[in-house]
Amino acid sequence: MDAYSQVVVAVAEQLLPRVAAVHLPGERGEAEGSAVVLTGEGHLLTNAHVVGHAPAGEAFFADGSSSHVEVVGRDPLADLALLRAERELMEPPVFRDVEDLRIGSLVVAVGNPLGLAGSVTAGVVSGLGRSLPVRTPNGMRLIEDVIQTDASLNPGSSGGALADSAGRVIGINTAVAGLGVGLAVPVNATTRRIIAALMHDGRVRRAYLGLVTSPAVLPPRWAERTGHRTALRVVEVVPGSPSAASGILSHDLVIAVQGRPLGDAQSLQRLLFEDAIGRRLEITVLRNGALVDTVVVPAELAG
Repeated sequence: MDAYSQVVVAVAEQLLPRVAAVHLPGERGEAEGSAVVLTGEGHLLTNAHVVGHAPAGEAFFADGSSSHVEVVGRDPLADLALLRAERELMEPPVFRDVEDLRIGSLVVAVGNPLGLAGSVTAGVVSGLGRSLPVRTPNGMRLIEDVIQTDASLNPGSSGGALADSAGRVIGINTAVAGLGVGLAVPVNATTRRIIAALMHDGRVRRAYLGLVTSPAVLPPRWAERTGHRTALRVVEVVPGSPSAASGILSHDLVIAVQGRPLGDAQSLQRLLFEDAIGRRLEITVLRNGALVDTVVVPAELAG
């Protein structure tokens, strides 16, 4: 067996018993997806869009067993949801943060696409820092910093595991963006905080700025001054939002928050949880070649 096959087989053997097929009632009949064992006490991690508004469902495992599962909580803005099985589960896989993930790295996707239980596909990381639009009760939002892969994903793959060559889970498969393009919610500090909130409170309280941003390259002079090559370009300022009241404009480049350089969307997301609601945030933007300081008071993001 060649080295590539050995890696994929080893990852499959680790993860297939730890990725369940889940069936939940949906608005248009039964919804199907996948879920990854998170704790031996019975928690599983999946996508919010897989569970929808369902309160409960069934999980089916590779050994032929099944369990009733309750929906503990869901966070549509991150497209993550937490389930709890009625029995103990096997030891979970290792969840690895993706800060050092590189384009071209081998990845393996494990899930239950098209009703085909225990399916495995392999590919590479084909992009990082992508944005995925999702529909919420407040309109369209963006899930930032998703992983793009060419590992084949199909309906039913959602909620399954995207793993590295060592079998460590680096993302939760969330969408098929197009032919040969799959996306996954990354495992990182923000994701872990969301999971902890779902486990403890069943929901995630977030601060709301009313900004839609995308990564942008800083001009060389400002890159040297800040020590970062990238910033966040403001694509849209939501009318009536805290950011609109502060004077932030479309096309501004957000380069610092509270005086600290901001290199990516993840840096901003880490600031926008419960403890930021109603507190002053000093945001520095680059506008027409000059620094402009603004003060934003985040509101609470409605559920």
